[in-house]
Amino acid sequence: MSECNCNRTTHRSEDEVKSLSNRCSRIEGQIRGIKGMLEKDVYCDDILNQIAAAQSALNALSRVILERHIKTCVIDRIQDGEPEVVDEFMLTLEKLMKRG
Repeated sequence: MSECNCNRTTHRSEDEVKSLSNRCSRIEGQIRGIKGMLEKDVYCDDILNQIAAAQSALNALSRVILERHIKTCVIDRIQDGEPEVVDEFMLTLEKLMKRG
C-alpha cells in the first residue's frame, strides 16, 4: 500500500459525503456484477465492457476528488506556507496517471 498522510483530514459537507458514498456504492455494485459475470461464464467481451464501465466510474470519482483537493487542500496549504504540498500532489498525479 502507498504512503498515508493519516494525520491529515479533509472536511466534507454532509451532501458531499453522501454523493461520494453513492458513487462508491455504484462502483461496488459494478464490481460485484463483474464477479457474478465471471462465475456465470459470461462472454469475455461483455465482461470487458463492464470492466471498462467500472474503470470509467472510478476515473470520474477520482476527478471529483482531485478537483476538490486542488481547490481546497492544495491551495490552503500553499497559502499556509507549505509549498511541499506541490511535490506531494505531483506524486499523487503520477500514481493516478500510471493506472490504466
